[in-house]
Amino acid sequence: MKIGIDILGGDYAPEATLSGAILAHGVLPASISLVLIGDEQQIRAACQQHNFDPAQFEIVHATEVIGMGEHPVKAFSQKPNSTISTGFRLLKEGKIDAFASCGNTGAMLVGSMYTVKSIPGVIRPCITTVLPKEEGGFNLMLDVGSNADCKPDVLYQFGILGKLYAEHVFKIENPKVGLLNIGEEAEKGNLVTQATHTLMKDSRDFNFVGNVEGRDIFSDKADVIVCEGFTGNVVLKAAEAFYTVFKRRQIKDAYLDRFNYEIYGGTPILGINSTVMIGHGISSPEAIKNMILLTRDVVNARLPEKIKQAF
Repeated sequence: MKIGIDILGGDYAPEATLSGAILAHGVLPASISLVLIGDEQQIRAACQQHNFDPAQFEIVHATEVIGMGEHPVKAFSQKPNSTISTGFRLLKEGKIDAFASCGNTGAMLVGSMYTVKSIPGVIRPCITTVLPKEEGGFNLMLDVGSNADCKPDVLYQFGILGKLYAEHVFKIENPKVGLLNIGEEAEKGNLVTQATHTLMKDSRDFNFVGNVEGRDIFSDKADVIVCEGFTGNVVLKAAEAFYTVFKRRQIKDAYLDRFNYEIYGGTPILGINSTVMIGHGISSPEAIKNMILLTRDVVNARLPEKIKQAF
């Protein structure tokens, strides 16, 4: 297995990304090789600072970067030699089995749609986050930013995608799927959530448990929580903000520690023909390492193939 890593992507690149790659190399078996995509001179110099042999990596030289503030479509087309464009080219050519980056999320989504493309039948690919349950384990929420507006059929498909991810990567047997809403009753919510509930209530594609309210997102009522990307991103950012506040106020609690994004590393783009992972822009070396390990798990689970079969 070959995993491509965008070494220049993220707020703390290349130091954090390279350090994370070195940490991951230390725990991965020899059968998995890491392909570092970035400035070769910088990579070799940084390896030297870490007293690490760069020959342990395969290096693909690329010096252009798609910045966080750049327009994704324009940047992807105008910077063919950027690390993100190069990573997708390698993925399309079959030279790597997966591509991971903490760079511009929009450019990663554009690259996925333009190169490896979405799986036939999938209306809109999406991204996820995990929310720790108080009783143990976590809830998988999707979408969390790639689709701000969704129709009921798209949300229904998110239920399928989330179920498959939870089942095959996180090994949750028959995961419970809930629809995020402002009340438990079927008639609650806006027209979109009401129509989505009607589609989901008799589903044979997943184990639908009904509406999930905001107060339930850290409970065991569901394993997968479906919502459109606007709401999901607000929930995600609010959870991150609370963790930051607790940490700043030096509140110590084992449950609160599980909100640390570093533990989870990143998220795959669900619904495309290959494995593409997106990490947080502020990822630390530990988060980078965990993103790479999750990438390995998604490839081993053959998740894109499972999604193709389902659709």
